[in-house]
Amino acid sequence: MNEWLAARNILAVRLDNIGDVVMLGPALRAVKETSPLSRVTLLASPAGSGAAPLLPWVDDVITLRPVWQDVGNRVAFDPAREQELIALLAKRGFDAALIFTSFSQTPHVPGYVCYLAGIPLRAGESKEFGGTTLTTEVRGAPDALHQAERNLRLVEHLGFTVRDRDLMIFIPDAARVAARELLAAQGIAPDRPFVLVHPGASAAARRYPADRFGAVAAELGAQGWPVVVTGTARESDILATVHAAAPNAIILQDATTLLDYAALVAAAALVICNDTLPLHLADAVGTPSVILYAGTDLESQWQPRRTPHRLLRRPTPCYPCYLFTCPIGQPCLDIPPAAVVAEALALLQERVAVSQGGPA
Repeated sequence: MNEWLAARNILAVRLDNIGDVVMLGPALRAVKETSPLSRVTLLASPAGSGAAPLLPWVDDVITLRPVWQDVGNRVAFDPAREQELIALLAKRGFDAALIFTSFSQTPHVPGYVCYLAGIPLRAGESKEFGGTTLTTEVRGAPDALHQAERNLRLVEHLGFTVRDRDLMIFIPDAARVAARELLAAQGIAPDRPFVLVHPGASAAARRYPADRFGAVAAELGAQGWPVVVTGTARESDILATVHAAAPNAIILQDATTLLDYAALVAAAALVICNDTLPLHLADAVGTPSVILYAGTDLESQWQPRRTPHRLLRRPTPCYPCYLFTCPIGQPCLDIPPAAVVAEALALLQERVAVSQGGPA
């Protein structure tokens, strides 16, 4: 019998951002559908662990900010932290570890941690030699492969059956009610379509200028579409800039939980954002999207796969640069707001034609 399919206590390692965990959904669904008696524990970053409630195939979560994923020396020198992790994993008695990574990450460091914790089966996608830190090492995935497909490629190689490759998230009824109530409090009736604009992104190089987002929001408002602008407290400056250009837009700063936010994305007629979380949520719930896609990454690695969308990026010789900050002024995102609005209205018209609705 396939020993992977016989595993009952499985650790799934994905130590990135929320969107990366959302894209893990199809692979975890395949694991649970193939082995319904298995228990899946997600090992995730503090940010990524927040996405677990969206994925019904996750039974438990262990939260960690590991040194091998650290960017910018945010994790203090503390070897005892990783030793405690090894002890915790050993205590949990996992049968197998699925180590999910992007094209630029190595599975061998977390694989070695799992080896030291006594996990007998360890699988990951790798480019480099890592000895036997992995018991199953999958090679040959092209860098341009979509992240969700990269995850699926790993579990398929191990024998799990994939019946559905699309992103999917679970949104409880309470979250949908909370989203409707939030919109109603802002004067948007439940049956009135609106546009959700999310101008932030974790990396500065992936952010379309906030004043241009404001111009987009202002023009869509002038066209009769209610515009809801979302962001976090650390993006308050960005939200203030958008609001200055679009004073009639509704600004929601830290106004929702992640579940409620997913419900808000599902309720929107259109999402406009950078290459960041709402892109993946919109793809999972079928909301059309306009993506200001910087030249930092290949579109094929992260773009929506199912929902109608437009990716806007100016060709540049530095593409893809994989930088967090741009030293040359983001020429890849030098896109006139009018062009963004035109693409947004085209997608909205397509949706109106299907739903026979429109702006009130």
